[in-house]
Amino acid sequence: TAAAAKAESFLSGSNTLYVEEMYESWLQDPNSVHKSWDVYFRNVNAGAPPGQAYQSPPSFSSFTPPAVQGPDQAGQVSDVVDKHLSVQSLIRGYQIRGHLCSNLDPLGISGTSLNMFGSVPLTKDCVIMGKPFPFGESEMENVYQLPQTTMIGGEEKALPLREIVKRLENSYCRSIGVEYMFINNYEQCNWIRQQFEPPGVTQLTDNEKRLAWERLLRSTKFEDFLAKKWTSEKRFGLEGCEMLIPGLKTIIDCASENGVNSFVLGMPHRGRLNVLANVIRKELDQLFCQFDSNLRKGDEGSGDVKYHLGMSHQRINHVTNKLINLSLCANPSHLEAVDPVVQGKTKAEQFYLDDGNGEKVMSILMHGDAAFSGQGVVYETFHLSDLPDYTTHGTIHVVVNNQIGFTTDPRHSRSSPYCTDVAMVVRAPIFHVNADDVEAVVHVCKVAAEWRMKFRKDVVIDLVCYRRNGHNEMDEPMFTQPLMYQKIRNHPNVFKIYTDKLKQEGLVKQSDIDNKLNEYEQICETSLESSKEISELNFRHWLDSPWKGFFQDVHGTVDLKMADTGVSEDVLQHIGKVFSQNADLTIHSGLRRVMKAREELVGNRVIDWALGEALAIGSLLKEGTHVRLSGQDVERGTFSHRHHVLHDQKMDKKVYVPLNDLYPKQASYTVCNSSLSEYGVLGFELGYSMTNPNSLVCWEAQFGDFNNTAQCIIDQFISSGQAKWIRMSGLVLLLPHGYEGMGPEHSSARPERFLQMQNDDPDHFPESITGDFVVRQLQDANWIIANCTTPANLFHILRRQIALPFRKPLIIFTPKSLLRHPLARSSFDEMLPGTEFQRIIPENGPAAQNPEKCRRIIFCTGKVYYEILKERSDRGLVEDVAITRIEQIAPFPFDLVQAEMNKYPNAGIHWLQEEHKNMGFYDYCKPRLRTACSWTRRIHYTGRKPESAAAAGSKAEHLKQQKSLYDDAFRK
Repeated sequence: TAAAAKAESFLSGSNTLYVEEMYESWLQDPNSVHKSWDVYFRNVNAGAPPGQAYQSPPSFSSFTPPAVQGPDQAGQVSDVVDKHLSVQSLIRGYQIRGHLCSNLDPLGISGTSLNMFGSVPLTKDCVIMGKPFPFGESEMENVYQLPQTTMIGGEEKALPLREIVKRLENSYCRSIGVEYMFINNYEQCNWIRQQFEPPGVTQLTDNEKRLAWERLLRSTKFEDFLAKKWTSEKRFGLEGCEMLIPGLKTIIDCASENGVNSFVLGMPHRGRLNVLANVIRKELDQLFCQFDSNLRKGDEGSGDVKYHLGMSHQRINHVTNKLINLSLCANPSHLEAVDPVVQGKTKAEQFYLDDGNGEKVMSILMHGDAAFSGQGVVYETFHLSDLPDYTTHGTIHVVVNNQIGFTTDPRHSRSSPYCTDVAMVVRAPIFHVNADDVEAVVHVCKVAAEWRMKFRKDVVIDLVCYRRNGHNEMDEPMFTQPLMYQKIRNHPNVFKIYTDKLKQEGLVKQSDIDNKLNEYEQICETSLESSKEISELNFRHWLDSPWKGFFQDVHGTVDLKMADTGVSEDVLQHIGKVFSQNADLTIHSGLRRVMKAREELVGNRVIDWALGEALAIGSLLKEGTHVRLSGQDVERGTFSHRHHVLHDQKMDKKVYVPLNDLYPKQASYTVCNSSLSEYGVLGFELGYSMTNPNSLVCWEAQFGDFNNTAQCIIDQFISSGQAKWIRMSGLVLLLPHGYEGMGPEHSSARPERFLQMQNDDPDHFPESITGDFVVRQLQDANWIIANCTTPANLFHILRRQIALPFRKPLIIFTPKSLLRHPLARSSFDEMLPGTEFQRIIPENGPAAQNPEKCRRIIFCTGKVYYEILKERSDRGLVEDVAITRIEQIAPFPFDLVQAEMNKYPNAGIHWLQEEHKNMGFYDYCKPRLRTACSWTRRIHYTGRKPESAAAAGSKAEHLKQQKSLYDDAFRK
């Protein structure tokens, strides 16, 4: 009774959809539902209160059907109706909760998939129906009409109860557990039922069985070969989930048959080598040579371990005989970090192929069970799946569910019943399947691929398996999971299980088995011998996003010349005027003033920050370069300065993007507000930038310090991606930065963290600073870090991203108060052909006219320049103190800084910053300033004292610190 009461409470939330489905059926055909429902719905349509109908089926005390005469007949009809409704409840119970009773665990350790009702033990009937089974044995042969919401009958409209239960058991409680009834879409639910309920629907043909067996053979024997040849090497093998390979290949077959020709894959380290060998088809000798610890490195950079590498490969899919491209993205040890990167790369491929519905390009993500439920970036990535500028029109997620996370039991690693419950937030169907049932896995993978192609929405395959070894091959799992691993040691692998099954069915003979095993063994041995002839490791052979032809000129050499970043007057004028228009929209009165001010600036040949950015973007669009700007509130701009999307004040969704209306044949400009995510969205934009070097992809943080929630993407991908994986990216990070009394969280973009990861040597002055030094220095850098103080410099550095003959990430610390500062203006003359980005902006006032008498030269960066400029003027020190702005912090402009120091031989050298001493730019710039002057002059520090918080929380304290900074800067 206690169990039934708890079950009834649980069921109450699902009644609504049940009645809605009955009502939908009744609207289509009143005869398709039982007579009691027909009468009930007629009463509701006639004005009876509908609320009662959505709580429970109608009782006969509330109305009397026209055909019923007298209490005895009413009682008989009521009993019949109750039985029919119980059958419908039974069917619905299996559809909703059948997965809880399915046979998913290959090891047979777990019983019911979850204890849904707390500590009260439940029978299977109570799990399915929420109450004890309401039928006796004598009623099992009674025939009941099947509702339209089930397909178990096939062509039959009614079945005996015993057969109904049997078919429901076969559909929902064998090796497949289907979770889909939380989807509030009638068509989608019915489609899923059609894939699992009709009799025989999951059966494979003999050819399909043989193909799955051959693929399973290669998957299994690849791991066996590695284990035999390299017994003490970490490889994070796939033993226990060998069915991943046939499953992935089935997905690719089905999608290829439906028109997909490009697949972007992401996965963690477990099974990566197997996927590379048997799905991507990486040459086996190139894989095997990665195990040779004596091979020298053939590329610059650090390289990476073999189970982090990716690659891109084009090949024929033999099932469909179609050419397909497969790209497996490189991934660090940070599980799930690659998820948004894959989605961004997929989105970019779809964009460049004009694949607006995801018909040609598709993403597949593989996950571990503990990471899928534990890593927040999974949730962030799911929430991008249906956003217009981020959707990839459906991703197939395959969870390699080892039922363990390193050493942690699932009961201690998640609060949700299943590791896949996170997918329910986007109403993605979840197909749990026992990985030891080969045919069930193949069927589920076919259904997942068909779902994605039909509905263009995410779907999850929960491949419930086990991990035969420890976390790696050297790890001892018996320390923490003794009972599980006793089971595993005695459990046959899935290849043996399926081979025995097919032998019994007469589909394979022992001679076939021996021949296939010997054939694959010989392939591996031959490749191993070939690998011994490889003399060096070349990570360029493992590129996951190759840019064919980009790095070479017609002579096959890299050209280090940089294109001019200046633009003609007429182009600047045209873009500026269009950017100041609002088409036929009724825009906000405040915005009209903004547009009028822009128009006046353009007429005067002057730009502010917003115009400088817009002119850079617009001129690139004119030249055919696609530009994408993404982030929180970027359409308007956090500080209401950008306004790239204009909204009509009287008509919803009527918008105008001036920069998409510049020229008839211009490239496309995408500017899109993102979800409130940094980790996921920055990863997405990184992936987008990897696809095409001839594009400018920018991500802007709402405030600069928000980048720290995306630190994993910054550390593992952006700063080190080229060193590890020979992968370039021109991604631009725009990080608002500046101390203006807004408190610890909205002041600093944490430049010290980016500078700490810069790869230039602080103690080494460049040997040659002539010729193409500027470009060579940029080429050697892992990324570029800038803190611009003029709109013209912003204009040039954005355009330089495309003008360079290679691609580097660009980190720009952007201003807040300078967006409208009257001195932060530039003339059109600073952007014309022949002009360029200024790495430093030297002193050009009275102090520069008589440098020998100058007693102090201050080096600084960013908006603090304008503050000390005013303070210097107020104190009458324009001849005594020179101020030089360093615009490109890294790589450090040694040559220009040295020249500036030499210009002021008698001046004391000061580094001034508004950040605290243990933050900001000081620790990076001080040793380089010393190197620039050959360690002959002292470098003085001017700025705030060391602190743990980034800035003062009190406005008064902020102003006090600012005054102290000014006093220190000009103290004699």
